[in-house]
Amino acid sequence: MRNEKGFTLIEMLIVLLIISILLIITIPNITKNNETIRAKGCEALVLTADAQVESYYLENHSYPETLQVLADDGYLKQTTCPNGKELQYDKTTGKVSEPAKEEE
Repeated sequence: MRNEKGFTLIEMLIVLLIISILLIITIPNITKNNETIRAKGCEALVLTADAQVESYYLENHSYPETLQVLADDGYLKQTTCPNGKELQYDKTTGKVSEPAKEEE
């Protein structure tokens, strides 16, 4: 009696076929939703930046002049959204907002 351990060529080809089909289905969905993913990333960054502005205010009793001050002091790692646009900041109120959307 032979004890064969391993895959046959047919089994390996079937596994590769299944993986290929899954990739063909998944990749277009990811690229189609790329803009939505970037928008959600920007929304999350705005919320984080707002929280860090408040943290800066509690420690320094004044709002930072710019968001770059927060980045330089280590409160934020980035001040740009995933789409490459710079966050908007109002230093009088300490509110951070998403970049203005361009009209198409």
